[in-house]
Amino acid sequence: MRSLFYLVSTLAVMALALWAYDENYRTKAALAARGEAARAIAEAREGIVMLRAEWAYLNRPERLRELVELNFESLGLQPMTAAQLADMAQ
Repeated sequence: MRSLFYLVSTLAVMALALWAYDENYRTKAALAARGEAARAIAEAREGIVMLRAEWAYLNRPERLRELVELNFESLGLQPMTAAQLADMAQ
């Protein structure tokens, strides 16, 4: 009876050791995936900052004014007047 208890106890310890080993590697894999996701998010945020800076640079009023003056005839732009705005009832 005692040897059966030792055998069952040994098998239980081995099973728990395998479970702990598996959990350890799954945890390491999850942490690595979290790190990769955090790096991807940081890169995306840096890209967004760069795109916002480019957008602000391209939408400078003096630059847009120069573009309008250069392409005035081909675009056929006219200054806005009050007559172009509609009432809320319309």
